[in-house]
Amino acid sequence: MAAARAAITTDTSALLSLLGDSDPTVRVDAAYVLATAADPDHIIRTALANGFAAEGDAMVRAALLLATAEITRAHPHPPTVTWLRERWHDRTEAPEARLTAAVGWLCLTDQSAPEQLRRTVDALADDERAHAMEALPWMNAASGTNEPGLLRCRRCMLHPEEPDPEAVFWDSLF
Repeated sequence: MAAARAAITTDTSALLSLLGDSDPTVRVDAAYVLATAADPDHIIRTALANGFAAEGDAMVRAALLLATAEITRAHPHPPTVTWLRERWHDRTEAPEARLTAAVGWLCLTDQSAPEQLRRTVDALADDERAHAMEALPWMNAASGTNEPGLLRCRRCMLHPEEPDPEAVFWDSLF
């Protein structure tokens, strides 16, 4: 991991320019790769925040939030944790962005999930949106058998008492 992080860090200027590409998929992928780079000077985090401020595509905004959360996990920055909390609170924000901000915030804090966050995620995380959000590499990686990544994050982070669909599936076979 350290070698990959170092290699990506070497070429961050080329990757940062891709955050402004005309293709939303390229912008999502650039955010995903940049999230793994070393960022001791907060250059990448600043670029992600600036990209978020200028971005009009809801799915790219969601990717930028997840990338920001990931890089903040590697390079702690309390103001960013607060900023992510504000994003899931923002009712004017696209549901995809609110959901990823909530997931990102939960990954960065030791606080228990506030009731408002639970209600927000439960209201916005439907099957259709969860399947659409599989286009985000983070959500795709979080997927389980017969469970999209967003719904798996919701279950594991907010409703751990709910049965794991994969375990239910395997139990039904035996």
